[in-house]
Amino acid sequence: MDLLSNTVQPYAWGSRTAIPSLMGTPPTGEPQAEVWMGAHPASPSRVDRGHGPMPLDRVIGSDPATELGAPTLRRFGPRLPFLLKLLAADAPLSLQVHPDPTRAEAGFALENALGVPLGAPHRTYRDPHHKPEMIVALTRFHGLCGFRSARQCADLLGALVVPALRPHAGVLRGRPEETALAEVFAAFLNPPEGLLGTVTEAVTAAAAHAGPHQEDFLCYAEVARAHPGDPGLLAALMLRRVELRPGEALFLGAGVPHAYLSGLGVEIMANSDNVLRCGLTSKHVDAAELVRVVRFSALPIRVLTPRERAGEEIYPIPVDDFRLSRFRLRGAERPRPLPAGAPQIVLCVEGAARVTSVATGDTLRIGPGHSLYVPAAETVSLTGEGTVFRATVGIEVASDATPVPHEEAKVT
Repeated sequence: MDLLSNTVQPYAWGSRTAIPSLMGTPPTGEPQAEVWMGAHPASPSRVDRGHGPMPLDRVIGSDPATELGAPTLRRFGPRLPFLLKLLAADAPLSLQVHPDPTRAEAGFALENALGVPLGAPHRTYRDPHHKPEMIVALTRFHGLCGFRSARQCADLLGALVVPALRPHAGVLRGRPEETALAEVFAAFLNPPEGLLGTVTEAVTAAAAHAGPHQEDFLCYAEVARAHPGDPGLLAALMLRRVELRPGEALFLGAGVPHAYLSGLGVEIMANSDNVLRCGLTSKHVDAAELVRVVRFSALPIRVLTPRERAGEEIYPIPVDDFRLSRFRLRGAERPRPLPAGAPQIVLCVEGAARVTSVATGDTLRIGPGHSLYVPAAETVSLTGEGTVFRATVGIEVASDATPVPHEEAKVT
């Protein structure tokens, strides 16, 4: 097992205080948006096995069978299939979706055939993989996720009392839901001159007055302040607000439009760079491709809570690229075994944990915000007093590592 040295990503939307507060370090004055833990080639963690720091992707590539284990290697190839993050948002992130595997493979192959360089800022598909993800809240966490029903969208637009929005509200009320959502969403991504400014003023005014939609308008007014003049605001009006309490999670599959707004959380995702954006960002926007990928359905937001099994609290999800669980360690309890067979990353978010190799008895201690990597060939156990997250793959590698099926833990 190896202590990880991780990169902090200083994206502009990041909090200046949340990650330093968690880790007990002084703020730098700059945003600290994400801490990446894994083997993503753009910013891999580093380990030191006595020969100086080495990128984790190179370590895994040098002996994938030992590092990943046979089941992971067969299923995903010689790469760590997940990426774990601490995410601290202090302003809205981009409005985005992720492709399914078929679309990712096709889009990647097409851009390769067109000769678009992998590192080009205008490239949309940077690899042939899908990018499901899940966020687990460590503090109150706010976001936008999935479409409101067509009628709810129409009611919200009507409450703004903007004449230019009336035809869109009529479409939402008068046509089949998926057709209506698709038509209005596409129109909002290419608004006529003047509409965005008028809607921004109306949202700001509505946020200042009590009413059935005030909480929504307070949210959208903040989006408008963070991204002035961005047409993503209009598309955001069609999305549901979601608030997670600490310990609750949100899973985001292919085609689900979303934007995180604020809060601190643990995020896990498939190890991919495929993000299609349509607004609330200064990065590359590919609205046409995003519209092809979006699922225009108004499904309920499923807020997940973990299922406990033998002291391990497992978050139920429908993919096998990753599996995330939580341990709440209580000091005098017996060691919690983490069996061998698949790669693992262990992250402490509260208190302190001791991770001990069953084979050698060697122990590493990690505190809040620190993490370690456990190769597939090693069995370790957990002790300590605090809260620890365990990231691994969701395929069956041992009798107690069976993936937990997706369930609707709670609908809000």
